[in-house]
Amino acid sequence: MGATEVQAFLTHLAVDGGVAASTQNQALSALLFLYRQVLEIDLPALAGTVPARRSRRLPTVFTPAEARRVIAHLKGDYALMAQLLYGSGLRLLECLRLRIKDLDLTRLQITVREAKGNKDRVTMLPASVVPTLRQHLDRVHLLHRQALDEGHGGVFLPGAFERKSAGAANSWAWQYVFPAAQASIDPRDGAFRRHHVGEKNLQNAVKAAVLRAGVPKAASCHTFRHSFATHLLGNGYDIRTVQELLGHKDVATTMIYTHVLNRPGALPVRSPLD
Repeated sequence: MGATEVQAFLTHLAVDGGVAASTQNQALSALLFLYRQVLEIDLPALAGTVPARRSRRLPTVFTPAEARRVIAHLKGDYALMAQLLYGSGLRLLECLRLRIKDLDLTRLQITVREAKGNKDRVTMLPASVVPTLRQHLDRVHLLHRQALDEGHGGVFLPGAFERKSAGAANSWAWQYVFPAAQASIDPRDGAFRRHHVGEKNLQNAVKAAVLRAGVPKAASCHTFRHSFATHLLGNGYDIRTVQELLGHKDVATTMIYTHVLNRPGALPVRSPLD
């Protein structure tokens, strides 16, 4: 089979199967890999393929009361993580990968490192979480000192930084804000070290909290980020400011939140959690 059959199959997925554009693109990528890398056949252009319709769905958003209800049904570190997701507009992994050095409790700022698109950005740290966050960091610092005494106080460092800066892996500044409960073997290099909390743990905790809070929405951890943006716009902050806080490359991505509100303003930015 050649380009004609591949084109017919991809068209069938869109026309008869009604698949999403991402599903059709995944099928195309898999077929191109098969032909080029396995069969060593170059397929001609598939310009006649009927593309799957790309949907533009509106994000699920909590009301401020719903966000607080869900957070109230979370316990311990999970509640603090959810407060940062909503109060700082963090993505799930951005929150879990936070290091101690990324927090500025005095200036109320969080530096998000190597975010989507491999970009750094600065966002707000809600003033209302600082007391709880200080207590949490005291516990993590104690845990770190105990790990150092036991000989496994290091963490994974990005890129080649571990070779460039000896001892940085054991330093307090590079420790995760939300470390895992136990150290484990890192499959990347076989080192015994403590990773950050697993994303599934927080996802499951939020899902259960949404049910317990009685919020009738298909919500997830990312719903807090959507709510952060929507509530800031609702409070009168301009869309360019929200774009920078979210780390969107194009303001068109941020514009989706204006399906509810679009009230430009020039007020000093204050976290919706506060």
